[in-house]
Amino acid sequence: MMVQHHNPCFVIADGGHLRLVKPAPDNALHTIEAIDAASVHKKTHDLVSDRAGRSHESVGVVRHAIAPRNDPHELEKTRFAHFIGEKLNEQNTAGGFEELILVAPAQILAEIRDKLDTVTEAKVAGTLAKDLTKVPDHELHPHLKQWVRPTQRQ
Repeated sequence: MMVQHHNPCFVIADGGHLRLVKPAPDNALHTIEAIDAASVHKKTHDLVSDRAGRSHESVGVVRHAIAPRNDPHELEKTRFAHFIGEKLNEQNTAGGFEELILVAPAQILAEIRDKLDTVTEAKVAGTLAKDLTKVPDHELHPHLKQWVRPTQRQ
């Protein structure tokens, strides 16, 4: 039995891309907003403010680079996921959707949910731990069919 959904908003995201997708009156899925993180295509040296520190070997004159404790790309992915959560909170306050379906890789999904307030979290009707950011709108239906009815051509 298919669950009846009203005004669903599909949040399709990964660590650097966000698409908000909604069904049209004929149930065809359409991206209504797309956002890319400013850091998505940056190289590591562009993400960190300076070079890794250096240390001296206690014996001799050998020096070693000290690796950063956190991967700058992973930090940027987490920041972007938190941005998505905050954006969803704002859109919920503005009445932008009645229910949410979150679609993202598992780690990003957890980071987004971590930033949702209780009112927005209550509107999460489902989740899918999958990266669909590169899947075009017209190919999304097989992945999301449990939340949206088949397209009705007229």
